[in-house]
Amino acid sequence: MKRSIVIGAVAVLAVSTFTSPADAAGPSAAVSEAQAEYVVLYKEGADSAAAEQAITGAGGTVLKENTAVGVATITTTNAGFADAVRASAAIEGVARNRSIGQAPQSARISAAARQAIEAKAVEKEGHRAEARSSWGKPGPKAEPLAEAQWDMKQIHATADGAHRYEQGDPGVIVGVLDTGVDGSHPDIAPNFDRRLSRNFTVDIPVDANGAAVDGPCEEEPDRSCNDPADVDENDHGTHVASSIAAPINQLGMAGVAPKVKIVNLRAGQDSGYFFLQPSVDALTYAGDIGVDVVNMSYYIDPWLFNCTDNPADSAADRLEQATIIRATQRALDYAHRRGVTLVSAAGNNALDYTKTVQDPSSPDFASEPGEAPYNRTIAPSCVSLPSEGENVISVASTGISKRKSYYSDYGNGYVDVAAPGGDTYDTATNRQDVTRATLAAYPRALAEARGELNPDGTPNVPYLVRDCKGTTCAYYQYLQGTSMASPRAAGVAALIVSKYGERDRRHGGKTLSPRIVENVLRSTATETACPSPAAFTYTRILANGTTVTATHTCEGGESRNGFYGSGIVDALRAVR
Repeated sequence: MKRSIVIGAVAVLAVSTFTSPADAAGPSAAVSEAQAEYVVLYKEGADSAAAEQAITGAGGTVLKENTAVGVATITTTNAGFADAVRASAAIEGVARNRSIGQAPQSARISAAARQAIEAKAVEKEGHRAEARSSWGKPGPKAEPLAEAQWDMKQIHATADGAHRYEQGDPGVIVGVLDTGVDGSHPDIAPNFDRRLSRNFTVDIPVDANGAAVDGPCEEEPDRSCNDPADVDENDHGTHVASSIAAPINQLGMAGVAPKVKIVNLRAGQDSGYFFLQPSVDALTYAGDIGVDVVNMSYYIDPWLFNCTDNPADSAADRLEQATIIRATQRALDYAHRRGVTLVSAAGNNALDYTKTVQDPSSPDFASEPGEAPYNRTIAPSCVSLPSEGENVISVASTGISKRKSYYSDYGNGYVDVAAPGGDTYDTATNRQDVTRATLAAYPRALAEARGELNPDGTPNVPYLVRDCKGTTCAYYQYLQGTSMASPRAAGVAALIVSKYGERDRRHGGKTLSPRIVENVLRSTATETACPSPAAFTYTRILANGTTVTATHTCEGGESRNGFYGSGIVDALRAVR
């Protein structure tokens, strides 16, 4: 089964390379002046003191350690560190400190495409009356922008649908593993738990090649690379969070589960890169504090697919990928055993993950000078994480017509369920319409910093919408991707815990076995058959008039297939 997604260090450093086997005596072996970082995986059951001794003996210094999972981030000047520490009986694997996810740039609408969107595509003036006139008048109990939420209508997460019976329990916690969450956003703040939120990563200015990553720390809004746990300087995590749990407050929109709590478990940097240690730490923390559901809208970089025997990879790279697989699965297992339902986006590469495919994108983060991606042939045995992980629910994306989105990854046995994530070309003309993406919260600070607002505060770009309640105004943006589908499935999972969960005697609130949550989520999804014919051709007419076609073949029957898995999630059926 294959899973992946769409959409990422302390101040950076020149990073040393793996070398030929070094003397196991450690630091006396080849020593470089360059600082390098590694993630070290301890053997299961190994004494942490023995592992730490092996690390120091090989010339490493522990920067961060997760004893629950047995993972440590270390720094060293020993170019032979990896080979030296790997010789210890207490160590299972070593990986260069790489990112494990990239915010879905392909999920965002490109600047060129945005400029080409017809003026009629979206009402951008920002006044509630104008928004209502563009999308139609919302129902008596619906939020002002409800008519723009075709995605919520598709899964019946509406005022006259699931929300009549279940809006979520405040004792249910959803963790957002992402680039951060704007906890001050007016349509997130009522459900945001600042006390439990954590930031597990640190932004970095440049990579090992000197290319900009997050940029200079002093140029960040808070003039620091250590961001508070209630900000999002990327925008991705905020969109995800409000899709799950924007409250019913007569402002903007409502999320799938508008009364559950949101906790920011920031594992991704401003640039969208995610490191292994922060992701492991976030999952461990989720298990420890009683999080009920986590959403993971990223894939594990630097390798889109992690292989242990790919002939295109060096021996060191194979060992690195094996370490990423084992460390990630340990963290997923830790959270799952403690009652966390794991939900992940399936990916935006338009690939059938059950077939042999090509990956020209990995490794996508330079931890060594001169490093660049190269083409690899990927067998189905390789895994993309976290969506490929055991006990993880992989979510594909649908458009407004319920077709599989043109970019969504697929595969019979890979996709577990589908949910609306948007498809801007799912139109009668095959031309792009921004309103066929999904609408959710956007940090005002980013709109201001990016020059997307007029002097009076109204948006000057067609992909942003403003809604105001009295003197309080909030901003929303259109995005598409499996990154957007996944939180809608996570929101339904949160409704399931709210409806059927029992009292959590350890943490308070509610809890429900992740296996039961997944069973209910899948059994109440709307079974959706493959298109006929099963080889479906997508046609997109780009802004420059170019026509692009692609054919994806759906395999399987109505109850389980490669486009929809068990079906399109349904909030109303799930709670009734």
